[in-house]
Amino acid sequence: MGIDLKAGGRRTGHKTSSVAVKSANPYNRLLIKLYKFLARRTDSKFCSTVAKRLHMSKLNQPPIGLNRLARYMTNKDDKTAVIVGKVTDDVRMMECPKMSVCALAFTETARKRILAAGGECITFDQLALRAPKGTNTVLLRGPKSRSALAHFGHRTTVTNPHTHDGVKPYVRSKGRKFEKARGRRSSRGFKI
Repeated sequence: MGIDLKAGGRRTGHKTSSVAVKSANPYNRLLIKLYKFLARRTDSKFCSTVAKRLHMSKLNQPPIGLNRLARYMTNKDDKTAVIVGKVTDDVRMMECPKMSVCALAFTETARKRILAAGGECITFDQLALRAPKGTNTVLLRGPKSRSALAHFGHRTTVTNPHTHDGVKPYVRSKGRKFEKARGRRSSRGFKI
């Protein structure tokens, strides 16, 4: 039958990150091992979700700000917020409420503010000891529609003509002279 070369043949040699861990971070690899084990042995939906999210790329682990976190955690004093990602500080928030947070990382100021409010910042291995099945936890995610995403292009392939379509360039200014000529307007050669 042969290979359909137009279509590029079979997609071989590409294992998903859930088959082969792509992260080089040893702590992350250990956490994946731990939560895969817990998901298998406890049949807990929480553990399998956390394991799945630990496998995700950094783009799919968006950070969450303290203000949004505090909003999600109102009237949930006895619960622990769980974020597979980073917790960042929000300077617009005047005072941080007391809360228990488990995350992959915290910015220095976010950690300071949580601890100053009498809350706690714990890691995933501490959470596994405390709540192996995820009891009394709230699993949260940050917003995926960040302004930074406008600068990222499509996945690049040899045959994909849309690699740079609608991708916002990092420019000094938004004026007429800045990346607005050839390649950006049909009247100036071509437009993509």
